Amino acid sequence: MRSLAFCSSVLAVLAMEPNPDSEHRLMIEHSSPQAKQIDSRRSRFPCCIVWTPLPVISWLVPFIGHMGICREDGIILDFAGPNFVCVDNFTFGAVARYIQINKEKYCCLCPHPASKRNEEGYNIQDEGLGDLLTWDEALLKGTQEFQHRSYNLFTCNCHSFVANNLNRLGFESGGWNVVNLAALIFLKGRWVNKASMLRSYLPFVLVFGLGLTVGGWNFIIFLAFFTFLLVGWFLLGTYCFRNLIQL
Repeated sequence: MRSLAFCSSVLAVLAMEPNPDSEHRLMIEHSSPQAKQIDSRRSRFPCCIVWTPLPVISWLVPFIGHMGICREDGIILDFAGPNFVCVDNFTFGAVARYIQINKEKYCCLCPHPASKRNEEGYNIQDEGLGDLLTWDEALLKGTQEFQHRSYNLFTCNCHSFVANNLNRLGFESGGWNVVNLAALIFLKGRWVNKASMLRSYLPFVLVFGLGLTVGGWNFIIFLAFFTFLLVGWFLLGTYCFRNLIQL
């Protein structure tokens, strides 16, 4: 009886010990490429630039919208107001378009970072690795900087925040600003689905049709003048008066 009880105790202890193989398998699954895949239902876009239309403004100029950038775990960061960077709650609704960045190929990052996650969920590089940054560490620095900035639609906005982070990441050797960033997402951004495309362009089509019916050429002249002023402001502020639009 004593030997039987001893065997039972040994089996119980063995059952309580962690299984190295199962832990290793979990680590592989956690770091597998599937963990970096886009999941639009959960609003997870790892290492992506994301875009969504703005109320009213996008109804008139559909290529202008709200923009954010995502951490390695897919959580969206966007500059949403004075001293405020929104985390995991895209300010103006679900993502409509995105561009996923191959950070190993197009960014100047630490190739083999010895990193760990801090309390906010960012991957933070261990000390002693110089000035090289991980993707999440670069975004953390950008977030901390913009948490001390005033928001202004015309001089310091969500595009400024994303451009700042892309330059910090060394994406395509830097040089990003609000104009070429808007052009990038408009020309190369991928639609999440057909519904997102409809949500982006249907209001413009309805407003344009209604305006054309009611106002005729007057509406077309107003729309052209409004678009010219808006686009012209950012072109002048970016390329002629470089201190006007903050990055």
